[in-house]
Amino acid sequence: MAKIELPEEVRLRAEASGEATRRWLNDLPQLVAGLEREWGIGVEPTALGGGSASYLCRAVTEMGAPAILKLTMPSEDITGEIITLERSAGRGYVRLLRHDTARGALLQERLGPALGAMGLPVDEQIQVICATLAQAWAPMPEPQGLMTGAEKAAWLAEFITRTWEVLDRPCSEAAVAQALACADSRAAAFDLETCVLVHGDAHSGNVLQAPDAPSGFKFVDPDGLCAEPACDLAIPMREWSAELLAGDALERGRARCARLAALTGVPFQAIWEWGVMERMSTGLLCTQLGYQPTGRETLAVSDAWALSR
Repeated sequence: MAKIELPEEVRLRAEASGEATRRWLNDLPQLVAGLEREWGIGVEPTALGGGSASYLCRAVTEMGAPAILKLTMPSEDITGEIITLERSAGRGYVRLLRHDTARGALLQERLGPALGAMGLPVDEQIQVICATLAQAWAPMPEPQGLMTGAEKAAWLAEFITRTWEVLDRPCSEAAVAQALACADSRAAAFDLETCVLVHGDAHSGNVLQAPDAPSGFKFVDPDGLCAEPACDLAIPMREWSAELLAGDALERGRARCARLAALTGVPFQAIWEWGVMERMSTGLLCTQLGYQPTGRETLAVSDAWALSR
C-alpha cells in the first residue's frame, strides 16, 4: 500500500517512545495491509487528526459501511477502551465493529466532526457533554477489569506529589495540598453501588457528532473506569482555563461546577473535588511535556481555586 503519512505529533511521539514503538511506526503499512485482507475492509491510508498515540484513517467495511480504523502504539494499553466500547454496545459511545487487542487495532463506526471543532460557546459544549454522559453512564456494580474510582484518586495523588517535586514546584503548596485532600476524600467516598461506566477523558475533542444518538453525539477514545459520575465531570472542570482566568477564577470555577451539578444531578462537592484533582494533574502533565501556555494557565486556576480551602 502507499506510504503512510502520520500527523507530526504522532510521528514525534512514536520516535521518542522506544524501540518497540519505532518498529510499530516502520511496520504500519504492512499492519494496515494485513488488516485489510483479514477484515475485508478498504482503507484510505491518509491519516486523520484527533489522536496523539494512534494512527487513524477512514475505512469501508466489506458491506460498504463507512468506518474508522484505529491502530494504537504498543506503549498504549487499550484494555479499558475495548471493555468500555464492548459493554456500551454503541450507547453513548462509538460502536466497535471489530478489534484485535494484540495488534492494538480497532474498527469503529465513522462519526462526524468533534464538538470542540464546531465553534460553539463553552456553555453549549458543556450541555452537549452532560447530555452525552447521561446516555453513556450505565451501572457498574463490579470493576470488570477496569480501574476503580478509588484507584484513580490514589494514582492522581501519587502523580501530583511526584511530578510537583520533579518540576521544581511550579504552583503553590496550598494548591497541591488541596488536590491531595480532594483525592483522600473521593477515595474514602468510593462505593460500588454508586459506580457507573466512566469515560475518563470526556473533553470536547472526544465527543463526535452522531445524528442517530439521543444527544446527537457519541464519545470516542474512553479510558474506561468504574467510578462515580463526578469523575467524568472533572474533565469539563479542567478545560477552558482562559475563560476562568478572564475574571475571578474561583468564582467562575464554582459557577461552572454548579452548572454541571444542575445539568446532571451529581453532587456539587464530588464534582468540585474531582475537578481540583484533574486540573492539578493536567497542569503538571502539560508543564512536564512543554505544552505552554496551557500548563501555566491550568495551574494558575489551581492556585486561585486553593483559596476555597
